[in-house]
Amino acid sequence: MMITRLLALSAALLLAACAGNAPPPAPPPPPPATVQAPANPVILISVDGLRADYLQRGLTPNINALASRGVTTPAMRPSFPSLTFPNHYTLVTGLRPDHHGIVNNNMQDPELGRFALSIREAVEEPRWWNGGEPIWVTAERAGIPTATMFWPGSEAAIRGVRPRRWLKFDGKMPNTARVDQLLAWMDETTRPGFATLYFDTVDHDGHEYGPDSPQVNAAVAEVDGQIGRLLAGLKARGITANIILVADHGMAQVSDDRRIFLNGLLDPGLFTLVHGGAVAGLNPLPGREPAVKAALLAPHDHMQCWEKAKIPTRLHFGSHKRVPAIICAAEPGWMIWLSPPPADRQMSPLGGMHGYDPAHPTMAAAFVAAGPAFKPGLVLPAFDNVDVHPLLLRLLGLPPMQTDGNDATLAPTLVAPASPRR
Repeated sequence: MMITRLLALSAALLLAACAGNAPPPAPPPPPPATVQAPANPVILISVDGLRADYLQRGLTPNINALASRGVTTPAMRPSFPSLTFPNHYTLVTGLRPDHHGIVNNNMQDPELGRFALSIREAVEEPRWWNGGEPIWVTAERAGIPTATMFWPGSEAAIRGVRPRRWLKFDGKMPNTARVDQLLAWMDETTRPGFATLYFDTVDHDGHEYGPDSPQVNAAVAEVDGQIGRLLAGLKARGITANIILVADHGMAQVSDDRRIFLNGLLDPGLFTLVHGGAVAGLNPLPGREPAVKAALLAPHDHMQCWEKAKIPTRLHFGSHKRVPAIICAAEPGWMIWLSPPPADRQMSPLGGMHGYDPAHPTMAAAFVAAGPAFKPGLVLPAFDNVDVHPLLLRLLGLPPMQTDGNDATLAPTLVAPASPRR
């Protein structure tokens, strides 16, 4: 994710708002458990912004080789909004953003205040995350040691539990060092039974230069090389892992001449803007609701707005109290901001953006799974990313959980899919 650039754009737009409720209180930490890792560790790899069709560019021999001996799909649909933090947390909890509470990269909560990727206190505050139980928490409670390399959410003691091994996010840490750290964790006496690995360079260059740029192609090829290094490192150690490679979302081409400015539609003094970009969320000031609704809920070119209770059902969004009162979704390729920059300062140009309707082809995320647990050479129809979590539970031998995911979607990809555990 291109954190620095997006934060710079968002900082001028975000105003105070009260649009949420705190997640349920965290339960007490679990009692100590006997540590026993599965025979084949499960490694969940995220290549942020790896659009599904990037794998057709002839740049990813290592990833494509994994797909050929395992399972893939032409499109894994992200959850709405198709943003980094909401979808990373969906992948590891099986819950839609509307249910786990990480409803945007930028949020407001009346008790907790403001959440943004740059606010270290918020990122590490468990109460933002306690609405869902990530797979590493479930695994640790069952006695399976875990290690997370930069996965969103892993820097907080969620429901009183942390991964056995984790690091604070450092965007300057080279991809080679990330792979080396994961392999070092695999060398420890207590080997992780579940581990994550995170790369953000493809997303960074997608924002900076656009999805069809040479820079994105170079970033994709470089990350594929790191996947090759990881596979070689595991092989040298005699480790046969079940590997699941995912992306959180795709990327759409944008341009400076495709911007919607809200101050051209209504007086900015009538509302507070919580977040902008592909999806804008705002709260009318008290008594200003009729004027704001009249201006935004009318038809607009390249943008559609809804009251939160009337967001289309297919988007599975709008019930959580952190969702602002009005949500405006831009047409893919367009962006929504509060106002143009001052005459003496121009907005930093962007080449790509995500956050759009998950059904749009440019938002399709990559998915590849391979290892001893998987049947070879399967190509699945498109599916929703909430279905990854039930697969993780099966691979780790953990009991099913009540989530938004469907266990039946990916269970048939396994060599010997057991009947749903109870």
